[in-house]
Amino acid sequence: MKLLSNKSNLQILFEDNHIIIINKRAGDIVQGDKTGDKPLSDVVKEYIKDKYDKPGNVYLGVVHRLDRPTTGLVIFAKTSKALTRLNAMFVSKDVNKTYWALVHSMPPKQNDTLINWLKKNPKNNKSTAYIKEIKDSKKAILHYSVLKQLDRYVLLEIELETGRHHQIRCQLSNIGCIIRGDLKYGADRSNKDASIHLHARHIEFIHPVTKENISISAPLPKDPLWDACL
Repeated sequence: MKLLSNKSNLQILFEDNHIIIINKRAGDIVQGDKTGDKPLSDVVKEYIKDKYDKPGNVYLGVVHRLDRPTTGLVIFAKTSKALTRLNAMFVSKDVNKTYWALVHSMPPKQNDTLINWLKKNPKNNKSTAYIKEIKDSKKAILHYSVLKQLDRYVLLEIELETGRHHQIRCQLSNIGCIIRGDLKYGADRSNKDASIHLHARHIEFIHPVTKENISISAPLPKDPLWDACL
């Protein structure tokens, strides 16, 4: 699918009257937080306002989020109807999301399902994985498969069945597969741009309004290691 561009350097993978899908860069925050940094949602609003010469405030609904150091697909809703329906689709698991991760070690199996209970610690903004349910924990399920082995890293493809705080990062670290650059979950060094090698690669769903099938892959960041995965 052809990339669109604009003065904000957004990578727009899809846009119609109801939704817009962005290929998020590392370091961008999807929605405003305590840092006070300008969120991607505001950048997208400015893009819409400028492109369509809209007076007043622009409506934009945040459907889901990606961690700040993570790259890849983010969906925003341009109408309240689309937001309501997309929220319901995420709850009913009618949106299929696939991630790619470069990890330091080969996992125990070529393909597996990981089931843990994750508990978030708000003090350090980190989740811990447990094999049994404990107080305030949430069940987390993901499926992974090995796609490619590089000289020093392994490329995994991950499908999420649940959407928990830092789920992929935490569950992979728990089996010894630490994502490159992810200091919070055990990496020995950070990436120069503060990214981690976790990319929301593909998304597929039925459009909430037009009912057409939407299937989009996000180009990988320009990086020698990601290039070696293709």
